[in-house]
Amino acid sequence: MRRLTAIPMALVLAGTGTAVAPTALAAAPPPPAVVQCPTGWGSLPRDLAADNLRPLTDVRTGQHACYDRIVLDVPGTSPAHPAGYHLRYVTSVVQEGSGEPVPVGGGAILDIVVVAPAYDPATGATTYPAHPGAPLPGVDLTGYRTLRDARYAGSFEGRTQLALGLRARLPYRVFQLDDRLVIDIAHTWQAALTVR
Repeated sequence: MRRLTAIPMALVLAGTGTAVAPTALAAAPPPPAVVQCPTGWGSLPRDLAADNLRPLTDVRTGQHACYDRIVLDVPGTSPAHPAGYHLRYVTSVVQEGSGEPVPVGGGAILDIVVVAPAYDPATGATTYPAHPGAPLPGVDLTGYRTLRDARYAGSFEGRTQLALGLRARLPYRVFQLDDRLVIDIAHTWQAALTVR
């Protein structure tokens, strides 16, 4: 029964004059776009001395066409009153204070120390609930091009230490916005990327 109804339906469609374009004539996909990426960041250590001791409250990540981003929320900081920091590529990470090793995956490791405790200096109450050696809470790096691992190393004497495992040693930049410290790590050393 099904064969008999399928044939008349095909004849009805053919008789309406409706033309169906062959798949070979389908429109070609648009050409890939070229994105101009920032250059000149480099991979040398970055340091900023500041004593604006505000607590770290959260760490977030994001993906962009040219770089992966990590954002450290430090309420009360700004470009005029920044959080101090020390960033550098290292071969291994050890916790400040204890000297305990922190295992980090990836082809390169960026050690981040921010002058912002993970606790309220006035009360001692925890403001960023993380555990030394563990992945950063709430951070999922699935699908990231540069970031491979993100670990909490600890908070000691007003400084919080994080470790980023990266695909390779790549250029990065760091800058302060209102209430947050931003670190961007490039996907490549090139100025232009082809994006599909």
